[in-house]
Amino acid sequence: MNTMLLMMSVIILLCIILNIISSKIGVPVLLAFILLGMVFGSDGIFKIKFDDFKQAETICSFALIFIMFYGGFGTNINEGKPIALKAGLLSSVGVLLTSVFVALFGHYILRFSWINSMLIGAVISSTDAASVFSILRDRHLNLKDNTASILEVESGSNDPFAYMITMIVIKIIAGGITPFDIFSMLFLQLFLGVLCGVLIALIFRYFINKFIIHTPGFNMVLIIAVALLSYALPNVLGGNGYLSVYITGIILGNSDIRGKKDLVPFFDGITGIMQILIFFLLGLLVYPSRLLFVAGTGFALACFITFVVRPLVITIIMKPFKATWNQIFLVSWSGFRGASSIVFAITALLNTNANYDIFNNVFFIVLFSILLQGSLLPFISKKIDMIDEGYDVMKTFSDYSGDEIPIEFIQLTVGENQNWCGKSISDLNLPPDTLMVLIKREGEDVVPNGQTVLCCGDTIVLAAKSIDFEEYYAKKEEMLA
Repeated sequence: MNTMLLMMSVIILLCIILNIISSKIGVPVLLAFILLGMVFGSDGIFKIKFDDFKQAETICSFALIFIMFYGGFGTNINEGKPIALKAGLLSSVGVLLTSVFVALFGHYILRFSWINSMLIGAVISSTDAASVFSILRDRHLNLKDNTASILEVESGSNDPFAYMITMIVIKIIAGGITPFDIFSMLFLQLFLGVLCGVLIALIFRYFINKFIIHTPGFNMVLIIAVALLSYALPNVLGGNGYLSVYITGIILGNSDIRGKKDLVPFFDGITGIMQILIFFLLGLLVYPSRLLFVAGTGFALACFITFVVRPLVITIIMKPFKATWNQIFLVSWSGFRGASSIVFAITALLNTNANYDIFNNVFFIVLFSILLQGSLLPFISKKIDMIDEGYDVMKTFSDYSGDEIPIEFIQLTVGENQNWCGKSISDLNLPPDTLMVLIKREGEDVVPNGQTVLCCGDTIVLAAKSIDFEEYYAKKEEMLA
């Protein structure tokens, strides 16, 4: 056990170091997590043997719950309203068209069996929310025309649709399913997913604001339980758990709930751990040597999806909304494939007699997508003039607080040897932008004004604007560079 804990701590520390390095060189950090897993895996340096696909599916599905929940929790619905229809079509019709085009390409051009073609088309049809959110936040991509909101809502909501298509394809391959069965399954997945997500969010929003939890940290425990419940309940009933947990996240993230400011950094940390877990584990699961055998078909599929299918689908859906060609190109380029596609590929493997090449092909596509598209997104955004310097991409996230002035409080006692004793507040030479907000005198709280006279022994509370440490360290690095 001690050896395992030691290795876990080393891996987490390495991931944090890779996060720092990747931000410097412009490579998406999630790719670094995958590569680290490959280094530790069977074909890597440390030769850790891990080939249990069932266990990997369980762990990764658990991690996806929190990634999707926080994907919804972090989305600013007010910023997303103007583009809701476009993003909704991209995450539903776009996913369906992508799966069909890829399946046809796989069967008629690459000569895959219909089973493998349909499964690859289904599992690879969605874009990756974790990659999109990570790049937009880390690189501060202030995109024009609400493009960031389109990408966030699309990537956050299309995984449930890809999962539904994957499960339908699995049922079709298993045989004995009628068109009515498909329609019923689709209806239940959507209806129960939406219903459970909305009801759970509304019930616990009321509970959180109605009842005060006195034990510190239990609000976080409650939200974890809510996320797990919103996924598990619809799944048990036959609904779509991923859709439910995403909707629950959206409602709670855009509601005024007690302790929300504490929940944001907490879920930042949880999601970060889950991203490390899922991408490292998938890297550990794959055999790099086996990727060489599918390099040809994987490269062909990756190029077809990136340069043909994605641009075609985006044009079909967005051009009727009079989107500019620059925006269409950027949204097309931002169609990263990620961990959810690999997890769905594992699900397909475990529930059909498809061969393992489906997993390796999907893994190759994900590596290609994150490396090429993720690394070049900031460069391409600038190149096609889609950067809006007057806009802040952080507004598209529900934890944005740009309109609020961060305040810090300090408390001090007026001593007998200080010259503040006996002086009114208006006569004091306080620093600029500093306010005296409270005086504690003989067990009573006094709200001060300019004429209030300070007494020796008073405890006073001062408020001033806090420093933006991220901005401070960024400027310090620029000066040192």
